[in-house]
Amino acid sequence: MFKHILVPVDGSATSMLAVTKAAELAKAFGSEVTAVYVLDPYPFTGVGADFAYGQAQYLSAATAEANKALEDVQKTMADAGVAVKTLVGEGHAVHEGIARVGENVGADLIVMGSHGRRGLEKLVLGSVAQRVLQTAHVPVLVVRD
Repeated sequence: MFKHILVPVDGSATSMLAVTKAAELAKAFGSEVTAVYVLDPYPFTGVGADFAYGQAQYLSAATAEANKALEDVQKTMADAGVAVKTLVGEGHAVHEGIARVGENVGADLIVMGSHGRRGLEKLVLGSVAQRVLQTAHVPVLVVRD
């Protein structure tokens, strides 16, 4: 039914639940799986002269965090007997990066975690899952803890 599953991750326990669900679906349908960690390469735009120094530190830390999250995905998928491709995507808005990667790899299902934020927390932090649901052109399975 699903030939290629995209699993966006952020290193959280909730995103790892989505990885587990994606592994189960991939085994059931014989699907390919791609895991992506999307980071914003320019989060400090317009903050002044210290931008370059802060930018280098941020990119180093963000890349290390992305690699750690994707290593965890590889281990979980390997334990489930599922092959996975991993990559780090970029986007000023995470949901746009997810959509772009999904289109580029030909995903026909997105499986992602949602932290289930509500009220002020949702207003301030936003909901990547909600934005993906609004913009994706393929089915989205949202996994909650």
